[in-house]
Amino acid sequence: MSFRLEMLQVARLAPKILGESAALVEGFLRSRLAADAKGFLDRDERPDLYYSVFGIEGLRALSTQEGAVPDLRPWLRGFGDGDGLDFVHLCCLARCWGNAGIDGLPPAAREALAARVEAYRCEDGGYHQAPGRKRGSAYGCLLAWGAYQDLGGLPPEPWRLAECMGGLRTADGAWSNEPHIPVGSTTATAAMVALHRHMEMEPPAEAVDWLMRRCLPGGGFLAMPNAPLPDLLSTAVALHALDAVQADFSRLKEPCLDFVDSLWDATGGFHGNWTDDVLDCEYTYYGLLALGHLSL
Repeated sequence: MSFRLEMLQVARLAPKILGESAALVEGFLRSRLAADAKGFLDRDERPDLYYSVFGIEGLRALSTQEGAVPDLRPWLRGFGDGDGLDFVHLCCLARCWGNAGIDGLPPAAREALAARVEAYRCEDGGYHQAPGRKRGSAYGCLLAWGAYQDLGGLPPEPWRLAECMGGLRTADGAWSNEPHIPVGSTTATAAMVALHRHMEMEPPAEAVDWLMRRCLPGGGFLAMPNAPLPDLLSTAVALHALDAVQADFSRLKEPCLDFVDSLWDATGGFHGNWTDDVLDCEYTYYGLLALGHLSL
């Protein structure tokens, strides 16, 4: 099962906790859909492929009626094979097509899109979101793997990612997003734990323990050991990675539920952290993902 479908499967459990408030979350996501279903809006009120990933998947998680999820295929066709897009938006285009039905993208365009993603391959076998890098990043590896899954395959010589992943290990037992960073990050470690499982590799036990320790007693995961406050992205992806390796995080559930609840807004969206004043599709979807894991 792809990363996309794994997350969607869990996010669909969020209404068990949301109850009647699920309708408010669905309403918020629909309010972020641009006119004529031309994508979901970013924080600057512009249609964007990145935010469309989270908008469409959030609605798919909450909507059970056929036809309730908008059809973005006419808008997606305007991007063709991704010519002119950066790496992140290339991967988002693949993921949006994965949601819309990959058969809607002609085989030639599918192959061209995969080739554009592959152009970001690094010498160490990984991928980096910036062009011309010799060493890959955790973020780049995760996005590329997911994009290939959404396009119906795997990266060429997929085992080469292991070399890149090894180069991102940190002395504290975790992973950093970039090489030569001495301290691990929660998002990078969660990405690498999840990618290990998809590559049928056992993640190091110390990395799983490191993730568990990032959760504060009052709930919520820190992005890094010395981060000033927890955030929703780190919390959602850490719970997702821990669940993927069947780690027992039952003691974290009640405080994390309190933390996620503290970020919910009565208009239906979720804030990224306690200082974030703007609501968007991305953090709202991560709210659903976190609640899905906490409902189990």
